[in-house]
Amino acid sequence: MLTYALTDVGLHRSVNQDSVFWSEQSVGRLPNLFIVADGMGGHKAGDYASSLAVRRMTEIIKNAEGPETADPASLLKYAVNQVNGEVFQAASENEDYQGMGTTLVACTVDNCVLTAVNVGDSRLYVCGDQISQITKDHSLVEEMVEQGALEKDSYGYRSRKNIITRAVGVQEMVDPDIFQVKLTGNQWILMCSDGLTNMVEDREIGEILQDRADIRQSAERLVRQANENGGSDNIAVILINPECNRE
Repeated sequence: MLTYALTDVGLHRSVNQDSVFWSEQSVGRLPNLFIVADGMGGHKAGDYASSLAVRRMTEIIKNAEGPETADPASLLKYAVNQVNGEVFQAASENEDYQGMGTTLVACTVDNCVLTAVNVGDSRLYVCGDQISQITKDHSLVEEMVEQGALEKDSYGYRSRKNIITRAVGVQEMVDPDIFQVKLTGNQWILMCSDGLTNMVEDREIGEILQDRADIRQSAERLVRQANENGGSDNIAVILINPECNRE
């Protein structure tokens, strides 16, 4: 397994509210762990929300016991629910943090089976011959697309894309989505905040990753392209090559 992660403040923000964690080594019962979080709620609160979520999720997973956390999907969902409660409590106890929250996407890979959890609009893609978005955005525009009231990637879609309908810590309870995918061949995993996807279209992301350059260079190219296209937000990227073609 080869991995690389980085964040960038972008061109128009003074504070980086994106947080990442990546470990190719085991974390608790998981063989590896990768997390991207994009905070919201003002400069101070957004930064704190994402960093708190990432730190506590890793700690919870490391220490989790019991049958309710025995498999990767259950453990990831359990950890997100625990983190949601802690972020919500922190926001309730400190007026500086009121209204804060964070998106969160996390995954683990075991024997080329990807298990991912998602809340918000940070994304996970699987990239092989084509790029496929695995997670589903919890956003107003995605709900409108599903209802047939809006066309994906239209002006109306792009102009309201930042309105999310689900986030960690905003409400006392959260409903995370779980995804499982069998990886095959020379596929890479991309996890990212919307600072990348708002600036770089899926087609362009796929073209960059299909070059199969050095994984660090590929991640840096994605961030550089987001900034060249405007860099309107913080950018977080994790690239994972699970090397399933070697099995």
